Amino acid sequence: MKHEFILEGLHCANCAAKIETKLDKTYDEVLFSFATLELEIHSDKEDIRDEVQAIVDSIEDGVTVVPKSEHEHHEHHDHHHECHDGCCGHDHEHDHDHHHHDHEQEHHHESGESKVKLILLIIAAVFFVAAFILHILGKFDLICNILSICSAILAGYDVVIEGVKSVLKRRIDETTLMTVAVIAAMVLGEFVEGAAVMVLFGIGELLEDKSVEKSRPDTAYLYENGKSREIRAEDVKIGTILEIPPHTRIPLDGVITEGSTTLDTSSLTGESAPMGASVGTELLSGMMNNDSAVYMRTTKAYADSAATRIVKMVEESSKNKGNHEKLITRFAAVYTPVMIGLAVLIAVIPSLITGDWAGWIHKALVCLVASCPCSIVISVPLSYYAGIGAASKAGVLIKGGRYVEALANTKAFAFDKTGTITDNQISIKEISVSDGYTADAVIALAAAAEAHSAHPIANAFRDYCEAQHISIEELKEHREISGHGVEAKRGEDTITVCKSTASHGISVQLNGKEIGFITLSEHIRPEAPDALNSLKQLGVANITMLSGDKEAACKRVAEGLPIDSIHSALLPGDKVKTVHLHTPRDI
Repeated sequence: MKHEFILEGLHCANCAAKIETKLDKTYDEVLFSFATLELEIHSDKEDIRDEVQAIVDSIEDGVTVVPKSEHEHHEHHDHHHECHDGCCGHDHEHDHDHHHHDHEQEHHHESGESKVKLILLIIAAVFFVAAFILHILGKFDLICNILSICSAILAGYDVVIEGVKSVLKRRIDETTLMTVAVIAAMVLGEFVEGAAVMVLFGIGELLEDKSVEKSRPDTAYLYENGKSREIRAEDVKIGTILEIPPHTRIPLDGVITEGSTTLDTSSLTGESAPMGASVGTELLSGMMNNDSAVYMRTTKAYADSAATRIVKMVEESSKNKGNHEKLITRFAAVYTPVMIGLAVLIAVIPSLITGDWAGWIHKALVCLVASCPCSIVISVPLSYYAGIGAASKAGVLIKGGRYVEALANTKAFAFDKTGTITDNQISIKEISVSDGYTADAVIALAAAAEAHSAHPIANAFRDYCEAQHISIEELKEHREISGHGVEAKRGEDTITVCKSTASHGISVQLNGKEIGFITLSEHIRPEAPDALNSLKQLGVANITMLSGDKEAACKRVAEGLPIDSIHSALLPGDKVKTVHLHTPRDI
């Protein structure tokens, strides 16, 4: 039997890993996604909510286990509930406003807590630097020690609290280790070293928080009373008018009510050629607005929009990966109790024999400090987060250290073609002509017909003519054929430039008769060949390319690249299915 829950109030990735580990020891199968806080448990028992809540409480306070059905019903009610009885409309509106106010209040509360932690960490770092300078100079020892203590408290008060809670719950983990080691260091007079451990650990926690923030929902620009203001996309109601500025991502599904533009749909369909859009055109979240600002009316809530559904599929895929605990948690679970026990023995047994309690307690504290793996406690999280941060700068989002470990052992990769292997730029590959026409004449007519267009294909025509020194004549009565192409007049003749339904290219027609065919090609990203070859050198056995384009276009891109297999003409959902179909044998 499958049970699905939402862990409301869980913000600590490390605590999430501990909860998942403990649940995994209790139930047959446990799948958890920290990105969505969704927990899936397979168990023969009918009702396990109270059991799960008890396990969660033993790890982290303030987390509520809510059945997913209740959570979804609550959200659905907020977005879609309509009153069909006029006498009660005011009450429902009041309830919705009250919930929205609570939701915003919770969001601002979390944001405020993050800012407070950041400010405290900055102050702690300043105190630590000042204490370190005084320590190096060998002056003002009292001030140095006070600054060190203040720095450690500001940077690590939450670590100490968690360490004490762990002891009270009869559990010894890395927070206990950190707390004991820092206190022991200061008892021995090593105040600066103790502060350094807390400050560096705090920096590691901050980097983790920043990496999680990158997966937060999109923003939208609400348009009302002639002005736009930024709000969270998940707070937008159905029927709301939004402004979509140029070069921004569309946050929700809807319909254009004003303006015209071109859209980059490659993130959804893999199609590299931009799509024209005007009043009445349906927009899907995840598309990119290219040229000019448009206004749209939302037709779906954020949770039901196209991009959210795709993200949901990706998150479901991530939940089905193997579960890995952090190295430091596994290490501390065994090492920490052993070393604390050894320190206790050093303090007690010799003291009972010699009577020198002060001397042997001092030696026990030295043992704790010397044996404490503080460097691992600091270096392991920092190395994970440094890797995650470096990847994010390159446009790759890795949601946690467990997936860094998984990548290290990966033997197969699947890449989307458009925007990943290619760079979305279009160029002219070949011009085929009918009898009586030259390639220069055909491309010149195509560029002339597209003279008023900012479409990348039109830019490719003009760039080609400029590079080849081909003159472009001026045509009249330019007209865009929505979703098809453009037309223009040359005297009494009609020049039509449109997409070919038969292959990947552009048909140039004179009075309805094709006089030439222009084959387009995509630019392979300069770094793509080296990146793919490097993966092969690292032992990756299978590299697959996924695309929404036709097979012929995919094969042209794959020529000369170390790509082992191609899957073409795929919708976003088909891409996820293809990856699942080849797991774990190939991809």
